[in-house]
Order: sequence, then structure tokens, then C-alpha cells
Amino acid sequence: MELWLVRHGETLWNREHRLLGWTDLPLTPTGEAQALSLRGRLPSLPGYSSDLQRALKTASLAGIPSFPTPALREIHFGALEGARWEELEPRYQEALLRFQGFQAPGGESLEAFLERVFRFLEGLRGPALLFTHGGVIRAVLRTLGEDALLPPGSAVVLDWPRRVLDRLEGGS
Repeated sequence: MELWLVRHGETLWNREHRLLGWTDLPLTPTGEAQALSLRGRLPSLPGYSSDLQRALKTASLAGIPSFPTPALREIHFGALEGARWEELEPRYQEALLRFQGFQAPGGESLEAFLERVFRFLEGLRGPALLFTHGGVIRAVLRTLGEDALLPPGSAVVLDWPRRVLDRLEGGS
């Protein structure tokens, strides 16, 4: 099944290297430009989006009608929400880098996050465009043997659940 995963455009916290989960921040002007650069470059497929405004706005600016769903949200960082990477305790940095055993105080466990995302993917019945977040895309790529974090406003095309087909870099 052809699956396009599109990371939302840049937000202020992306630029500042802060953990951004469920805080509902808007796109920066650069993020809007990244989203607009996707217009006409994405296929006409059913669209789904995280229900957070940065993903919804990216879909809208890219010209893709999308159905919002909380299943495509980023992981909930709880008490770590908004923390800068360099301020994190080493145990949290290590767990995030390994993408294993992570749970922020008051946040969502990595296991619960993965279950939420993959339950949604298992329910898809055909090709789709998903406007989502870096962590969601990283989780999906890891199941295909890759460990990559897509830049804001970029996309990856999959033959789900077999392999990565291509990448589309967003402009800024």
C-alpha cells in the first residue's frame, strides 16, 4: 500500500530544539513556506492529519483536504514539554535517541504512543497521505529498518509495510 508521511512545517519550538508534543503551536513563516512548497508535489490520495494545528495547516497549505485524528499526534512529552534538548537529563536523551524505554513524567509512554500510531495504520484500507509529526514518522521508518528524523515540511513515500520508496524534501 502506498503511504505518504508528511512532517508538518517548522514551528518556533522546532527551531529552538525544544520537545514539542501536544502543545498546539502554529507554523512559523518558514513552516508555512515549507508547507506551500509541497502544493502540487503530493498525489491526490485520501488525506489524514494529526488534529494539532501545525499538521492541519501544513495539509491545508499543501492543498490536501484531510481528516483530523488524534491517532497521528506526536508523543505526549508531559512535564518535559518545551524543554530544550540540552536541558534534558541524560537518561531521557538516551531513551529518546534509542527510541526505547521512554516515558516523560506525566506523559505518554513510548509503548502507548507506538500502539496508538500502529493501530491507526492497521486500520487504513488503501493508499493515503498522512500529515503528522517527526516522532510518528520515525516510528514508522524504524519498523522498516531505518532510523531517520525527517526535516520539517518533508515527506517520505512508503510501500507500507515493506519498504521506503522515496523522500521529498520541503522547501523553505
